[in-house]
Amino acid sequence: METRDLSDHRPYSAGRGIEEVARELGLDPDDLVKLSSNENPHGPSPRAVDAIEAAADTVHTYPKAAHADLTAALADRWNLRNDQVWLGAGGDGVLDYLGRTFLDPGDRVLVPDPGFAYYPMSARYHNGEVDRYHLDKANGFTQTADRVLDAFDGHRIVYVTTPHNPSGSEMPLDEIATFARRTPEETLVVVDEAYGEFTTGASARELLDERDDVAVVRTFSKAYGLAGLRLGYGLVPTDWASAYERVNTPFGVNLLACHAGLAALDDEAHVERTVKTVRWAREYMRTNLDVVTWESGGNFVLAEVGDAEAVAGATQQEGVIVRDCSSFGLPGCIRVSCGTREATRRAVDVVNEVVGA
Repeated sequence: METRDLSDHRPYSAGRGIEEVARELGLDPDDLVKLSSNENPHGPSPRAVDAIEAAADTVHTYPKAAHADLTAALADRWNLRNDQVWLGAGGDGVLDYLGRTFLDPGDRVLVPDPGFAYYPMSARYHNGEVDRYHLDKANGFTQTADRVLDAFDGHRIVYVTTPHNPSGSEMPLDEIATFARRTPEETLVVVDEAYGEFTTGASARELLDERDDVAVVRTFSKAYGLAGLRLGYGLVPTDWASAYERVNTPFGVNLLACHAGLAALDDEAHVERTVKTVRWAREYMRTNLDVVTWESGGNFVLAEVGDAEAVAGATQQEGVIVRDCSSFGLPGCIRVSCGTREATRRAVDVVNEVVGA
């Protein structure tokens, strides 16, 4: 038996983990700093950890009530109806739900290049066809409505990432609104705000009250520190919000994730501490790295180092794991996640030493 043609499906290339690198290089995991996956440098929300422990003996039950409670809390947080909040297994799960809702076989989507690999992956899973709009390094990866419109040709879904991964550039709300206004009613603009807590820019949620062709994707993986639980959510217009019931995977978000997310929403101190650290680390890296960097609204900084594979390999040998951005089509760049102050200083010293050797 043969699978269907998967030749266009590129595997997702994740940042390397501490245990993986430690085994490969024969190093002590405690001596390694992982700054390759844009994770929370302070770990999970302490309130979320308490909630997980409290709910652990109920995992024999399905998460219907917990799902409803988290949905209601998010709806209240964003001033939306409950059915306008779509919970998913990470932001990736929400992207899949949107693909199930809108894509017929052969429909075309438009994704940023460079960009998050799961946009085209999800579209192809749903038999969509993928085109790309380019964000140029020479122009600072600037995101404007005109830049996306230059590549637009009646696509069913267009993906916008703000802050953008891996560059950190942002697409201002007025530019998103302009793009949505200048595209047909049947084009859905998906605004991925996975790093939204780290920017001072306005959320595209503001557009949902006046438009039915914009959806927003958010996650608990970054600011809340729940990446391992795979919890994300979408914010959608009222006109088609009820579609969730028809495309949702039964109990697709697990019970512990729902309880943890609900607790994390109320842990404002943890989020504030995380955001403060990230903003300090971004500025420290941009000021002290001896290479070209780009302004970032996310919890990471993109740096141009020449041979990214060689530099990332050399920093690993020194105990600092960074992201080689070759898989993003940027073989001259690494992405360094914001760590604690100690980890960030160490990463800057190591990168500078490797690049200057």
